[in-house]
Amino acid sequence: MRILQLHSNFITYKPVEKELPQAEEAEKNEVRIEEVVVLFTAVEEGDSSQVSQKAINDARAFLGKLKVNKVLIYPFAHLSSNLSKPQEAFNVIKEMEDYAKQKGIETYRAPFGWNKQFTVSIKGHPLAEQARTYAPEALNIEAKAGETGGSVCGSKKEEEPVSAALKAEDTLKSFWHILQTDGSLIPVEEFKFKGYANLQKFANYEIKKTRAVTIMPPHVPLMKRLEIADYESGSDPGNVRWYPKGRMIKSLLEQYVANRIQAYGGMEVETPLMYDFHHPSLASYLNRFPARQYVLKSEDKELFLRFAACFGQFLMAHDAQISYKQLPLKLFELTRYSFRREKSGEVVGLKRLRAFTMPDCHAFCADFDQVKKEFMTRFDLCIDVLDNIGLVKDDYEIAMRFTKDFYAEHKEFIASLATKFGKPILAEVWNERFFYFALKWDLNFIDNQDKAAALSTDQIDVENAERYEITYVDEKGEKQYPLILHCSPSGAIERDIYALLEKAYREQMTGKASMLPVWLSPTQVRLIPISDKFLDKMEPLAQQITASCIRVDIDDTASTLQKKIREAEQEWIPYIIVIGEKEVESGTLSVRVREFKGKQEALSVEQLISIVSEKIAGKPYKPLPLPVYLSKRPQFHG
Repeated sequence: MRILQLHSNFITYKPVEKELPQAEEAEKNEVRIEEVVVLFTAVEEGDSSQVSQKAINDARAFLGKLKVNKVLIYPFAHLSSNLSKPQEAFNVIKEMEDYAKQKGIETYRAPFGWNKQFTVSIKGHPLAEQARTYAPEALNIEAKAGETGGSVCGSKKEEEPVSAALKAEDTLKSFWHILQTDGSLIPVEEFKFKGYANLQKFANYEIKKTRAVTIMPPHVPLMKRLEIADYESGSDPGNVRWYPKGRMIKSLLEQYVANRIQAYGGMEVETPLMYDFHHPSLASYLNRFPARQYVLKSEDKELFLRFAACFGQFLMAHDAQISYKQLPLKLFELTRYSFRREKSGEVVGLKRLRAFTMPDCHAFCADFDQVKKEFMTRFDLCIDVLDNIGLVKDDYEIAMRFTKDFYAEHKEFIASLATKFGKPILAEVWNERFFYFALKWDLNFIDNQDKAAALSTDQIDVENAERYEITYVDEKGEKQYPLILHCSPSGAIERDIYALLEKAYREQMTGKASMLPVWLSPTQVRLIPISDKFLDKMEPLAQQITASCIRVDIDDTASTLQKKIREAEQEWIPYIIVIGEKEVESGTLSVRVREFKGKQEALSVEQLISIVSEKIAGKPYKPLPLPVYLSKRPQFHG
């Protein structure tokens, strides 16, 4: 069991929708509780009444210190990667509640199996936030030790491999600055953030390094309601299922980014998902990369699942014969999937996953002059890719990371990047280089919880060519080590969808229409007949629009007209057309345009096709991912 314990001024929560078939019945009313210790609780496999009682006894001791006697038990699956089965988890939660009441604690419990909106105000004292972990085997060992008056041999859990880079990341001393557009560095505490609210949020997030999620991000209920994606209880947390609409959106993004990288000159390759943990080059690289790995054993080998396409491409480049005339040499793979065993409390929705799709493009360069030129080209590429996806400069901030020595030597180059971006950048500066890169930047989306997630990135790698013995032959016929650039023009595809959903929610909160870009909308045009007698007119019209590579569907359900319109709006359909006698006779369509908050426009079929075609020009196309008639579709999310 894992518990995040918060001494709170208050918490408000409201059940929004059922997340599990086993969800208990609950009213969708907002609940507010004052002066309470909130126990965000994840029940893990093997947890029992012994674990629940231990947790409550510890909480009771904590309450005594605070002179408080009120708890809220809040089921919160995101704290663990080893969850119990839902019914078993519910039973343990109920046991916690009953035991707490038996101990005289004023006890409240949030409903189990629901997505809930909540707001919590946490006290400011040192004990206000605490994390607790209860392992059943540890309690059993403790009990046995108590029975025998000694210790239990062999009870020490084998430690998982953790890279030196990951350990260093927790202890590395960072000096935070704001890099201005003229290239000058200002200590972050001296920078005036007036007019740069988003940058200030990002700086606070990065400096505190608090990644755990305590509030459900808006994109999670949205990804479920829109039938894009959902958690997969049959897998490890951080591995999600994609419904037909979501698979189409994801596929379009994958295709678009791949097309852009290939147009840039990337040669697409494919490499294995797993590698030998003890391969000399790989073992060395693992200790230079700050990520936790999935490790598995096969016969006499210990293997790990790849966290990027780097080493597959590096091993390929090691075996290649490369001339200076071919540089910069660009290799590209869109990994479905890359794996990183992120901390359980940080895994949530589409923001931070353990299995994700990453476009990974490496450029092998002859020297630093070539690196700088290529770096600039890729910088422009990344910004343009995000812009075409639907994320503009106001949506993200840049973090740049380098050492003091690198900045002193390459100040003009770093300044040119800041100038090109056109607004201040958060700079993390180190006294010495620990990682394999000399310079790294990433574009970070700032979400509705003021947390950030890296999207596009590029790095100047000064180590791995030598580590993997990658060489090219120069003008004199001598072998040289190239410099390597690591770039993902979009970042993880899943994170792009997370960012688009969070952005849509934010725009809705400011009075705008929430929607996906038209080229990513599963249904772009919906036809709604006023009555069944107009149904036979729908299909020829749908075929005419579909012929222009526009996705059209038809609402032939038995619902009322108003309900059909309302449901189309809830699905964020960009163009809704109601067809009746007048439309059939005149040939003019009354089109509700979501971008303009449902404003109706009178358009001919040709005008509609022209408007939609302009919106999706230059983007990949995939056909409708579901049956044309809504009555033929299953409901994927209850």
